[in-house]
Amino acid sequence: MQTPYDFGADAGRPIVYVRAVKVADLPEDVREQAMGNDTLYAVHSAEGERLALVRDRRLAFILARQNDLEPVTVH
Repeated sequence: MQTPYDFGADAGRPIVYVRAVKVADLPEDVREQAMGNDTLYAVHSAEGERLALVRDRRLAFILARQNDLEPVTVH
């Protein structure tokens, strides 16, 4: 079945992806600002651009929703 479906421009808020990032994998200048955390959470656009790094998953979801974005977890 190949019936096209028009989701329309109002299909919802843009999706962003939230994933855990090991501080050790980040550039040195970012590691210095991690304040002792071993893991941070990155918020990425659908195109893969890192939009933000925050200290915990809950904060990443709050940040996304405050900016009218729909966060989903990536493993």
